[in-house]
Amino acid sequence: MHFGTYMGVYWIIKFVFFPLGFMNSFCMFLFFALTLAVPYLGYRYAKMYRDRACNGEISFFQSFFFMAFMYMFAALFTAMGHYIYFRFIDNNFIFNSYMEIINGFAAQLPGMEAQIDLLKESLDSVGKMTAIEIAMQLFSTNVLYCSIISLITSLFVMKKNPSTTL
Repeated sequence: MHFGTYMGVYWIIKFVFFPLGFMNSFCMFLFFALTLAVPYLGYRYAKMYRDRACNGEISFFQSFFFMAFMYMFAALFTAMGHYIYFRFIDNNFIFNSYMEIINGFAAQLPGMEAQIDLLKESLDSVGKMTAIEIAMQLFSTNVLYCSIISLITSLFVMKKNPSTTL
């Protein structure tokens, strides 16, 4: 699954811009732009697979399974990167950055104390998660979203050879 490896490396590079985005808004913009490019990149990889390995013909289910497994492999690869980041590098940087943002909202919106307290409680529960729990949560989220992306994109990748149909 070299396409899954390429996608996993892409996701890890993309993830680097997320923590940097708390210090520089352009990095956050770059993170979101690269995130929006994931379905297109998956489409390109599936199309390359269709044209090179399947002689230009692929069914919906073949393209779906190719893309689902490609994304699953990429998510596994990225989960290792997430674990390494949250275990050895982060030191609650993202958690503290979100708390600063919420406290800024609390200062600007004095009538929203109940909602802000709810946000703080939710963030506290996330802050208590271990690195492996965060990595597994991100892994399952990636698999869910990419399964949906695979379903939609497979409709555009599938192609029947007109000479084989009657």
